[in-house]
Amino acid sequence: MLKIIFWVITGLLSALMLMSAGMYFFRYPEVVKAFTALGYPAYLIYPLATAKILGVVALLTRASVWLKEWAYAGFFFDFALAATAHTVALDGGLVTSLVAIGLLLASYVLDKMVFGTLKQA
Repeated sequence: MLKIIFWVITGLLSALMLMSAGMYFFRYPEVVKAFTALGYPAYLIYPLATAKILGVVALLTRASVWLKEWAYAGFFFDFALAATAHTVALDGGLVTSLVAIGLLLASYVLDKMVFGTLKQA
């Protein structure tokens, strides 16, 4: 049952990241405006979208523990910076960032419980 919950949560996290990356590629002018309003330079958009896609691949394929850990870390930094930027901008985007952090932490802990070293209580 825990494995199913892990895959559902990780699937939701992955869908969120892929939708975000897709928006960065296909709605670039709107994303530039949003990034500029948050104080981030537009040249980060394509590399960030690419990193999100690669992070999803690392999480879902589980081919390398090292890459998977870096994907979790990268997503955490992305979400934490987004939460901070949305808080400063007061634009209402904080909730999405907090949901993403919640999904990320749940996926990480469940990953450790199902496949790793963390034992269930």
